[in-house]
Amino acid sequence: MMHELPVDRLAETAAALPHASLAGLREAGRTVLARQGFPTTKVEDWKYTDLGGVAALSRAWLAAGAPVDEPDTELVRRAQAGLDAHWIVIANGSVLEAFSDALALPGIGVATDASEFPKPHGALGGLNAALVRDPVRIRVSESLTKPLALLVADSATASAVTAQVRVNLAVDRGAAVQVFEHQVSSGDEGHYSNVLVELDLAADSRCDYVRLQQRATAHSQTARLDVRLDRDARFDYFGADLGGRLARHDLAVDIAGRGASATLNGVYVAGPGQHVDNHTRTDHRVGPATSRQEYRGVLAGRARAVWNGKAIVHAGADGTDAEQANHNLLLTEQAEVDAKPELEIYADDVKCAHGTTVGHLDERALYYLRTRGIGRQRARRILTRAFAATVVDSAPIAGLRETIGDAVEARLRDIMAEIGA
Repeated sequence: MMHELPVDRLAETAAALPHASLAGLREAGRTVLARQGFPTTKVEDWKYTDLGGVAALSRAWLAAGAPVDEPDTELVRRAQAGLDAHWIVIANGSVLEAFSDALALPGIGVATDASEFPKPHGALGGLNAALVRDPVRIRVSESLTKPLALLVADSATASAVTAQVRVNLAVDRGAAVQVFEHQVSSGDEGHYSNVLVELDLAADSRCDYVRLQQRATAHSQTARLDVRLDRDARFDYFGADLGGRLARHDLAVDIAGRGASATLNGVYVAGPGQHVDNHTRTDHRVGPATSRQEYRGVLAGRARAVWNGKAIVHAGADGTDAEQANHNLLLTEQAEVDAKPELEIYADDVKCAHGTTVGHLDERALYYLRTRGIGRQRARRILTRAFAATVVDSAPIAGLRETIGDAVEARLRDIMAEIGA
Protein backbone atom coordinates (compact mmCIF):
# COMPACT_ATOMS: atom_id res chain seq x y z
CA MET A 1 0.00 0.00 0.00
CA MET A 2 1.22 3.51 -0.80
CA HIS A 3 2.16 5.89 1.99
CA GLU A 4 -0.73 8.26 1.34
CA LEU A 5 -1.40 11.74 2.72
CA PRO A 6 -4.91 13.17 3.22
CA VAL A 7 -5.72 15.26 0.16
CA ASP A 8 -8.25 17.44 2.01
CA ARG A 9 -5.71 18.42 4.68
CA LEU A 10 -3.13 19.11 1.98
CA ALA A 11 -5.53 21.47 0.24
CA GLU A 12 -6.41 23.28 3.49
CA THR A 13 -2.76 23.69 4.40
CA ALA A 14 -1.85 24.93 0.90
CA ALA A 15 -4.67 27.49 0.96
CA ALA A 16 -3.12 29.14 4.02
CA LEU A 17 0.36 29.47 2.46
CA PRO A 18 1.74 32.79 1.18
CA HIS A 19 1.81 33.75 -2.53
CA ALA A 20 -1.67 32.85 -3.71
CA SER A 21 -0.44 33.07 -7.31
CA LEU A 22 1.29 29.73 -6.72
CA ALA A 23 -2.07 28.01 -6.28
CA GLY A 24 -1.84 26.37 -9.71
CA LEU A 25 1.57 24.87 -8.96
CA ARG A 26 0.36 23.61 -5.59
CA GLU A 27 -2.75 22.05 -7.08
CA ALA A 28 -0.64 20.29 -9.72
CA GLY A 29 1.59 18.98 -6.95
CA ARG A 30 -1.37 17.60 -5.00
CA THR A 31 -2.61 15.85 -8.12
CA VAL A 32 0.73 14.14 -8.69
CA LEU A 33 1.04 13.16 -5.04
CA ALA A 34 -2.52 11.81 -4.86
CA ARG A 35 -1.90 9.70 -7.96
CA GLN A 36 1.46 8.27 -6.90
CA GLY A 37 1.67 8.45 -3.11
CA PHE A 38 5.02 8.32 -1.31
CA PRO A 39 7.32 5.80 -3.01
CA THR A 40 7.52 2.44 -1.24
CA THR A 41 10.20 -0.25 -1.17
CA LYS A 42 8.33 -1.99 -4.01
CA VAL A 43 9.65 0.74 -6.32
CA GLU A 44 13.09 -0.30 -7.60
CA ASP A 45 14.77 3.06 -6.90
CA TRP A 46 13.48 2.91 -3.31
CA LYS A 47 14.09 -0.78 -2.71
CA TYR A 48 16.44 -0.20 0.24
CA THR A 49 14.96 3.02 1.67
CA ASP A 50 11.63 2.98 3.52
CA LEU A 51 9.80 6.31 3.74
CA GLY A 52 7.08 4.95 6.03
CA GLY A 53 8.32 7.00 8.99
CA VAL A 54 8.52 10.16 6.90
CA ALA A 55 4.97 9.64 5.61
CA ALA A 56 3.68 9.03 9.14
CA LEU A 57 5.35 12.22 10.42
CA SER A 58 3.86 14.19 7.52
CA ARG A 59 0.36 12.88 8.25
CA ALA A 60 0.71 13.75 11.94
CA TRP A 61 1.97 17.24 11.05
CA LEU A 62 -1.00 17.88 8.76
CA ALA A 63 -3.42 16.56 11.40
CA ALA A 64 -1.91 18.95 13.98
CA GLY A 65 -2.62 21.94 11.75
CA ALA A 66 0.77 22.12 10.00
CA PRO A 67 2.69 23.97 12.76
CA VAL A 68 5.86 25.87 11.83
CA ASP A 69 8.65 26.22 14.39
CA GLU A 70 10.34 29.54 15.13
CA PRO A 71 13.65 29.97 13.24
CA ASP A 72 16.76 29.02 15.18
CA THR A 73 18.69 32.22 14.49
CA GLU A 74 21.66 31.11 16.58
CA LEU A 75 21.98 28.03 14.35
CA VAL A 76 21.93 30.35 11.34
CA ARG A 77 24.63 32.60 12.77
CA ARG A 78 26.90 29.66 13.56
CA ALA A 79 26.50 28.28 10.04
CA GLN A 80 27.25 31.64 8.43
CA ALA A 81 30.26 32.44 10.60
CA GLY A 82 33.57 32.68 8.80
CA LEU A 83 32.31 32.31 5.22
CA ASP A 84 32.31 35.35 2.94
CA ALA A 85 29.45 34.60 0.57
CA HIS A 86 26.16 35.87 -0.83
CA TRP A 87 23.59 34.18 1.43
CA ILE A 88 20.07 32.89 0.99
CA VAL A 89 18.71 31.41 4.22
CA ILE A 90 15.58 29.25 4.31
CA ALA A 91 14.18 28.09 7.66
CA ASN A 92 11.36 25.53 7.69
CA GLY A 93 10.49 26.53 4.14
CA SER A 94 10.46 30.31 4.64
CA VAL A 95 13.15 32.70 3.40
CA LEU A 96 14.72 34.72 6.23
CA GLU A 97 15.25 38.05 4.50
CA ALA A 98 17.25 39.51 7.41
CA PHE A 99 19.95 36.88 6.85
CA SER A 100 19.70 36.75 3.03
CA ASP A 101 21.83 39.49 1.50
CA ALA A 102 21.82 37.70 -1.88
CA LEU A 103 18.22 38.83 -2.39
CA ALA A 104 19.61 42.30 -3.10
CA LEU A 105 21.53 41.01 -6.13
CA PRO A 106 20.00 41.36 -9.62
CA GLY A 107 18.15 38.27 -10.79
CA ILE A 108 17.58 36.72 -7.33
CA GLY A 109 14.33 36.70 -5.43
CA VAL A 110 11.38 34.78 -4.05
CA ALA A 111 9.30 33.61 -7.00
CA THR A 112 5.56 34.24 -6.76
CA ASP A 113 4.48 33.14 -10.24
CA ALA A 114 3.75 29.45 -10.82
CA SER A 115 4.77 29.77 -14.48
CA GLU A 116 8.39 30.28 -13.39
CA PHE A 117 8.66 26.60 -12.44
CA PRO A 118 8.24 23.40 -14.44
CA LYS A 119 5.39 21.07 -13.59
CA PRO A 120 6.11 18.75 -10.64
CA HIS A 121 7.71 15.42 -11.46
CA GLY A 122 7.50 12.35 -9.23
CA ALA A 123 5.76 11.93 -5.89
CA LEU A 124 8.30 13.92 -3.86
CA GLY A 125 8.32 16.63 -6.51
CA GLY A 126 4.55 16.72 -6.16
CA LEU A 127 4.80 16.99 -2.37
CA ASN A 128 7.30 19.82 -2.77
CA ALA A 129 5.07 21.75 -5.17
CA ALA A 130 1.95 21.15 -3.07
CA LEU A 131 3.38 22.69 0.11
CA VAL A 132 6.20 25.02 -0.95
CA ARG A 133 6.11 28.36 0.91
CA ASP A 134 8.85 30.57 -0.57
CA PRO A 135 10.31 29.13 -3.78
CA VAL A 136 13.48 30.92 -4.85
CA ARG A 137 14.34 31.83 -8.45
CA ILE A 138 17.93 32.76 -9.31
CA ARG A 139 19.42 33.87 -12.63
CA VAL A 140 23.18 34.42 -12.86
CA SER A 141 23.93 36.54 -15.92
CA GLU A 142 27.50 37.46 -14.96
CA SER A 143 30.14 35.57 -13.00
CA LEU A 144 29.93 36.12 -9.25
CA THR A 145 33.07 37.02 -7.29
CA LYS A 146 31.87 35.27 -4.13
CA PRO A 147 30.13 31.94 -3.62
CA LEU A 148 26.35 31.85 -3.56
CA ALA A 149 25.47 30.12 -0.28
CA LEU A 150 22.11 28.40 0.17
CA LEU A 151 21.59 27.66 3.86
CA VAL A 152 18.65 25.46 4.86
CA ALA A 153 18.46 25.79 8.65
CA ASP A 154 15.46 23.92 10.04
CA SER A 155 14.27 23.50 13.61
CA ALA A 156 11.75 21.37 15.51
CA THR A 157 11.71 22.30 19.18
CA ALA A 158 8.01 22.86 19.95
CA SER A 159 6.48 20.17 17.72
CA ALA A 160 7.16 17.91 14.76
CA VAL A 161 7.61 19.84 11.50
CA THR A 162 7.87 19.15 7.79
CA ALA A 163 9.29 21.67 5.30
CA GLN A 164 9.57 22.05 1.54
CA VAL A 165 12.41 23.93 -0.17
CA ARG A 166 12.59 24.70 -3.87
CA VAL A 167 15.32 26.62 -5.68
CA ASN A 168 15.59 27.18 -9.42
CA LEU A 169 19.01 28.40 -10.61
CA ALA A 170 19.82 29.37 -14.19
CA VAL A 171 23.36 30.30 -15.26
CA ASP A 172 23.57 32.28 -18.49
CA ARG A 173 25.99 31.68 -21.34
CA GLY A 174 29.63 32.15 -20.36
CA ALA A 175 28.90 32.89 -16.69
CA ALA A 176 30.48 31.06 -13.76
CA VAL A 177 29.11 30.53 -10.25
CA GLN A 178 30.15 28.74 -7.09
CA VAL A 179 27.29 27.34 -5.01
CA PHE A 180 27.47 26.13 -1.41
CA GLU A 181 24.36 24.26 -0.25
CA HIS A 182 24.43 23.69 3.51
CA GLN A 183 21.79 21.69 5.38
CA VAL A 184 21.55 21.94 9.20
CA SER A 185 18.80 21.40 11.75
CA SER A 186 18.14 21.55 15.50
CA GLY A 187 15.55 20.42 18.02
CA ASP A 188 14.46 17.16 19.63
CA GLU A 189 11.09 16.83 17.90
CA GLY A 190 10.69 15.01 14.59
CA HIS A 191 11.56 16.89 11.40
CA TYR A 192 11.30 16.03 7.72
CA SER A 193 12.71 18.25 4.99
CA ASN A 194 12.15 17.81 1.25
CA VAL A 195 14.55 19.88 -0.86
CA LEU A 196 14.44 20.31 -4.64
CA VAL A 197 17.11 22.28 -6.53
CA GLU A 198 16.97 22.75 -10.32
CA LEU A 199 20.10 23.96 -12.11
CA ASP A 200 20.27 24.93 -15.80
CA LEU A 201 23.73 25.66 -17.24
CA ALA A 202 23.75 27.47 -20.58
CA ALA A 203 26.47 27.02 -23.20
CA ASP A 204 30.03 27.72 -22.01
CA SER A 205 28.90 28.28 -18.42
CA ARG A 206 30.34 26.70 -15.29
CA CYS A 207 29.09 25.77 -11.84
CA ASP A 208 31.20 24.51 -8.94
CA TYR A 209 28.77 23.04 -6.43
CA VAL A 210 29.46 21.89 -2.86
CA ARG A 211 26.72 20.34 -0.71
CA LEU A 212 27.17 19.69 3.04
CA GLN A 213 24.41 17.90 4.94
CA GLN A 214 24.77 18.07 8.74
CA ARG A 215 21.23 17.57 10.01
CA ALA A 216 20.50 16.45 13.56
CA THR A 217 20.64 12.68 13.72
CA ALA A 218 16.98 12.47 14.78
CA HIS A 219 15.79 14.25 11.62
CA SER A 220 15.05 13.03 8.09
CA GLN A 221 15.58 14.49 4.65
CA THR A 222 14.90 13.73 1.02
CA ALA A 223 16.65 15.94 -1.52
CA ARG A 224 17.06 16.14 -5.27
CA LEU A 225 19.36 18.13 -7.54
CA ASP A 226 18.43 18.21 -11.23
CA VAL A 227 21.12 19.58 -13.57
CA ARG A 228 20.97 20.29 -17.30
CA LEU A 229 24.17 21.00 -19.26
CA ASP A 230 24.23 22.76 -22.62
CA ARG A 231 27.14 22.80 -25.07
CA ASP A 232 30.60 23.03 -23.41
CA ALA A 233 29.06 23.65 -19.98
CA ARG A 234 30.95 22.33 -16.95
CA PHE A 235 29.54 21.06 -13.67
CA ASP A 236 31.83 20.05 -10.79
CA TYR A 237 30.04 18.68 -7.73
CA PHE A 238 31.02 17.46 -4.29
CA GLY A 239 28.56 16.30 -1.65
CA ALA A 240 28.98 15.22 1.98
CA ASP A 241 26.22 13.45 3.92
CA LEU A 242 27.09 13.39 7.62
CA GLY A 243 23.83 13.78 9.55
CA GLY A 244 20.21 12.72 9.63
CA ARG A 245 18.49 9.57 10.76
CA LEU A 246 17.39 9.08 7.16
CA ALA A 247 19.03 11.00 4.32
CA ARG A 248 18.28 10.40 0.65
CA HIS A 249 19.87 12.46 -2.11
CA ASP A 250 19.11 12.11 -5.83
CA LEU A 251 21.47 13.78 -8.29
CA ALA A 252 20.39 13.71 -11.93
CA VAL A 253 22.57 15.24 -14.66
CA ASP A 254 21.24 15.67 -18.20
CA ILE A 255 24.08 16.20 -20.67
CA ALA A 256 22.28 17.84 -23.57
CA GLY A 257 25.17 19.66 -25.29
CA ARG A 258 28.34 18.49 -27.01
CA GLY A 259 31.57 19.07 -25.11
CA ALA A 260 29.86 19.26 -21.72
CA SER A 261 31.46 17.68 -18.67
CA ALA A 262 30.24 16.63 -15.23
CA THR A 263 32.27 15.53 -12.21
CA LEU A 264 30.31 14.06 -9.30
CA ASN A 265 32.20 13.22 -6.11
CA GLY A 266 30.94 12.61 -2.62
CA VAL A 267 31.47 11.16 0.82
CA TYR A 268 29.00 9.78 3.36
CA VAL A 269 29.70 8.97 7.00
CA ALA A 270 27.06 7.07 8.96
CA GLY A 271 27.01 5.89 12.56
CA PRO A 272 24.63 3.73 14.61
CA GLY A 273 20.99 4.11 13.54
CA GLN A 274 21.67 6.20 10.43
CA HIS A 275 20.49 5.41 6.90
CA VAL A 276 22.13 7.30 4.01
CA ASP A 277 21.09 6.79 0.39
CA ASN A 278 22.75 8.42 -2.64
CA HIS A 279 21.34 7.89 -6.12
CA THR A 280 23.06 9.44 -9.13
CA ARG A 281 22.01 9.37 -12.77
CA THR A 282 23.88 10.82 -15.73
CA ASP A 283 22.15 10.90 -19.12
CA HIS A 284 24.57 11.31 -22.03
CA ARG A 285 22.28 12.44 -24.84
CA VAL A 286 25.01 13.71 -27.19
CA GLY A 287 28.72 13.24 -27.63
CA PRO A 288 31.49 13.85 -27.20
CA ALA A 289 31.00 14.57 -23.49
CA THR A 290 32.48 13.30 -20.24
CA SER A 291 31.27 12.35 -16.78
CA ARG A 292 33.21 11.17 -13.73
CA GLN A 293 31.84 9.87 -10.43
CA GLU A 294 33.56 8.80 -7.23
CA TYR A 295 31.78 8.32 -3.91
CA ARG A 296 33.28 7.01 -0.68
CA GLY A 297 31.46 5.86 2.42
CA VAL A 298 32.44 5.12 6.03
CA LEU A 299 29.94 3.17 8.13
CA ALA A 300 29.94 2.09 11.77
CA GLY A 301 27.55 0.38 14.18
CA ARG A 302 24.24 -0.64 12.64
CA ALA A 303 24.49 2.01 9.95
CA ARG A 304 23.21 1.36 6.46
CA ALA A 305 24.12 3.09 3.23
CA VAL A 306 22.91 2.84 -0.34
CA TRP A 307 24.79 4.00 -3.39
CA ASN A 308 23.26 3.61 -6.85
CA GLY A 309 25.18 5.26 -9.68
CA LYS A 310 23.74 5.05 -13.18
CA ALA A 311 25.18 6.34 -16.45
CA ILE A 312 23.04 6.07 -19.59
CA VAL A 313 24.60 6.59 -23.02
CA HIS A 314 21.76 7.26 -25.43
CA ALA A 315 21.76 6.33 -29.10
CA GLY A 316 23.85 8.79 -31.09
CA ALA A 317 25.97 9.91 -28.11
CA ASP A 318 29.20 8.69 -29.73
CA GLY A 319 32.37 9.96 -28.11
CA THR A 320 30.99 9.60 -24.60
CA ASP A 321 33.57 9.03 -21.84
CA ALA A 322 31.94 7.96 -18.57
CA GLU A 323 33.45 6.52 -15.39
CA GLN A 324 31.99 5.77 -11.97
CA ALA A 325 33.49 4.35 -8.78
CA ASN A 326 32.21 3.66 -5.28
CA HIS A 327 34.34 2.58 -2.32
CA ASN A 328 33.08 1.72 1.17
CA LEU A 329 34.81 1.18 4.50
CA LEU A 330 32.90 -0.81 7.13
CA LEU A 331 34.21 -0.27 10.66
CA THR A 332 31.93 -2.86 12.29
CA GLU A 333 30.41 -6.19 11.33
CA GLN A 334 26.88 -4.80 11.74
CA ALA A 335 27.32 -2.02 9.16
CA GLU A 336 25.74 -2.62 5.76
CA VAL A 337 25.99 -1.07 2.31
CA ASP A 338 24.08 -1.76 -0.89
CA ALA A 339 26.20 -0.59 -3.83
CA LYS A 340 24.99 -0.75 -7.41
CA PRO A 341 26.93 0.86 -10.28
CA GLU A 342 25.04 0.72 -13.58
CA LEU A 343 25.87 1.40 -17.22
CA GLU A 344 23.34 1.44 -20.05
CA ILE A 345 24.97 1.93 -23.43
CA TYR A 346 23.11 2.40 -26.71
CA ALA A 347 25.98 3.84 -28.78
CA ASP A 348 29.09 2.20 -30.26
CA ASP A 349 32.00 4.63 -30.01
CA VAL A 350 32.19 5.10 -26.23
CA LYS A 351 34.59 4.69 -23.32
CA CYS A 352 32.86 3.61 -20.11
CA ALA A 353 33.93 1.95 -16.86
CA HIS A 354 32.52 1.35 -13.41
CA GLY A 355 33.37 -0.46 -10.18
CA THR A 356 32.72 -0.70 -6.46
CA THR A 357 34.51 -2.04 -3.38
CA VAL A 358 33.38 -2.85 0.14
CA GLY A 359 35.86 -3.77 2.85
CA HIS A 360 37.41 -3.24 6.26
CA LEU A 361 40.60 -1.48 7.34
CA ASP A 362 43.74 -3.03 5.94
CA GLU A 363 45.34 -5.09 8.72
CA ARG A 364 48.76 -4.75 7.05
CA ALA A 365 48.48 -0.96 7.14
CA LEU A 366 47.40 -1.12 10.78
CA TYR A 367 50.35 -3.36 11.59
CA TYR A 368 52.73 -0.97 9.81
CA LEU A 369 51.51 2.01 11.86
CA ARG A 370 51.65 0.05 15.11
CA THR A 371 55.27 -0.92 14.44
CA ARG A 372 55.94 2.83 14.35
CA GLY A 373 54.70 3.22 17.91
CA ILE A 374 51.14 4.26 17.08
CA GLY A 375 48.37 2.71 19.20
CA ARG A 376 45.68 0.62 17.54
CA GLN A 377 42.86 3.13 18.11
CA ARG A 378 44.87 6.04 16.74
CA ALA A 379 46.04 3.94 13.80
CA ARG A 380 42.41 3.09 12.93
CA ARG A 381 41.49 6.76 13.03
CA ILE A 382 44.44 7.78 10.86
CA LEU A 383 43.55 5.23 8.17
CA THR A 384 39.85 6.09 8.28
CA ARG A 385 40.54 9.81 7.87
CA ALA A 386 42.92 9.11 4.99
CA PHE A 387 40.27 7.00 3.23
CA ALA A 388 37.74 9.85 3.35
CA ALA A 389 40.26 12.63 2.65
CA THR A 390 41.04 11.20 -0.79
CA VAL A 391 37.69 12.38 -2.12
CA VAL A 392 37.22 15.39 0.22
CA ASP A 393 40.27 16.99 -1.36
CA SER A 394 38.40 17.01 -4.70
CA ALA A 395 35.80 19.56 -3.51
CA PRO A 396 35.69 22.11 -6.35
CA ILE A 397 35.52 25.23 -4.13
CA ALA A 398 38.99 25.41 -2.63
CA GLY A 399 37.92 27.81 0.12
CA LEU A 400 35.51 25.22 1.49
CA ARG A 401 37.84 22.21 1.60
CA GLU A 402 39.01 22.93 5.13
CA THR A 403 35.40 23.41 6.30
CA ILE A 404 34.34 20.13 4.70
CA GLY A 405 37.42 18.30 6.00
CA ASP A 406 36.84 19.52 9.55
CA ALA A 407 33.17 18.49 9.42
CA VAL A 408 34.00 15.02 8.11
CA GLU A 409 36.75 14.53 10.68
CA ALA A 410 34.46 15.65 13.53
CA ARG A 411 31.77 13.20 12.43
CA LEU A 412 34.31 10.38 12.11
CA ARG A 413 35.60 11.16 15.58
CA ASP A 414 32.08 11.05 17.01
CA ILE A 415 31.05 7.74 15.48
CA MET A 416 34.35 6.08 16.31
CA ALA A 417 33.90 7.17 19.92
CA GLU A 418 30.37 5.69 19.83
CA ILE A 419 31.69 2.30 18.78
CA GLY A 420 34.80 2.49 21.01
CA ALA A 421 37.21 2.43 18.09
